[in-house]
Amino acid sequence: MGFVKGLICKECKKKYPKEALHVCEYCFGPLEVDYDYHGIKKVISRKSIESAAPNMWRYKDLLPIDGEPTVGLHCGFTPLLRVKNLGKALGIDNLYIKNDSVNHPTFSFKDRVVAVAVTKAKELGMNILGCASTGNLGNSVAAHAAEAGLKSYIFIPSDLEPGKILSTLIYGANLIGVHGTYDDVNRLCSEISMNFKWAFVNINIRPYYGDGSKTFGYEIVEQLGWKTPDNIVVPVAGSSLITKIWKSFKELKNLDLIDKVKTKVFAAQATGCSPVTTAIKNGTDVIKPVIPNTIAKSIAIGNPADGYYGIKTALESGGWGEDVNDDEIVEGMKILATTEGIFTETAGGVAVSVTKKLVKQGRIKKDELTVISITGNGLKTREAIENQIGNINIIEPNLGAFNNFINS
Repeated sequence: MGFVKGLICKECKKKYPKEALHVCEYCFGPLEVDYDYHGIKKVISRKSIESAAPNMWRYKDLLPIDGEPTVGLHCGFTPLLRVKNLGKALGIDNLYIKNDSVNHPTFSFKDRVVAVAVTKAKELGMNILGCASTGNLGNSVAAHAAEAGLKSYIFIPSDLEPGKILSTLIYGANLIGVHGTYDDVNRLCSEISMNFKWAFVNINIRPYYGDGSKTFGYEIVEQLGWKTPDNIVVPVAGSSLITKIWKSFKELKNLDLIDKVKTKVFAAQATGCSPVTTAIKNGTDVIKPVIPNTIAKSIAIGNPADGYYGIKTALESGGWGEDVNDDEIVEGMKILATTEGIFTETAGGVAVSVTKKLVKQGRIKKDELTVISITGNGLKTREAIENQIGNINIIEPNLGAFNNFINS
């Protein structure tokens, strides 16, 4: 059995049972998982983690499931890469990327949260999956539903990138495009979840789903030799990932698996949808919703569910928030590709270019150990760069034609 006692409100601390709930009925605060950390501390150690299989489930005792995982068994433990070429381009001597663009099975960090959510949905006896998605989540829910033998209903903005639409339909999902922004889609899904007993992974089982992101942070710490980085730059959409990375670091410290947490956490957004970073720069914790207008559709959430906590995470850690425009996003994608041979989606371009800006501002020092979070694969957002990377050179099949090409 696991170590989940139930759910607890992040604000008023009222406790709830292990059910498909996500909002406190008393103060309307978000619910989170309530763990038995005393019990966890008795069984977990660096050795027990290191001896487990190289996937996200090596941290199973810290995840909100009661039994064994049933889907996503090969998800996680993606590479943490020392990237000297990119570091030179950005002016950082000790730079790493956490590369979830190769995460199994759908090439984004969302596979982590969905593996947990689907496992939990099955434990709760729910057999139809749903989600509101900007692309990556829909891909992952559809894939994991197929693996689990469950039906899935994926709701997306109708203008989503074709690559992400294809990467959902291939798994046999019921894909529904909605006229409007992600926030319109999310509101619709919230209404549906109150009328249909489906497991909407990022709504009614969001507390369990969100904690899958903790594995992104756990892995970084273990891969760095059981220490946290000086800085981590995280692309922000709903603000779940940034808060869970911070939570994972603090959990490992409280469980005596690391000595200290010394990390500054930086929020990265696109200027065309930057409610979190704008609030940080304006010195407020109040989110002002916006209508997204950016090529970085995977993080284009104008009214982020955990935006307040994303702001709190950045400031509590001593970090900051910064955003970049669409041209800078494309440039970030190209820099990572041409220096390290890694093709990231637009959210990764945001993280790379925000890091460059933070270095220029002096917020990230040249010699500090810095990690950039790469959360998705560039094959999903080809439209953002297809007209900005040159063209194929076509020649006749003979040496003379090749010589003419070289000389020209």
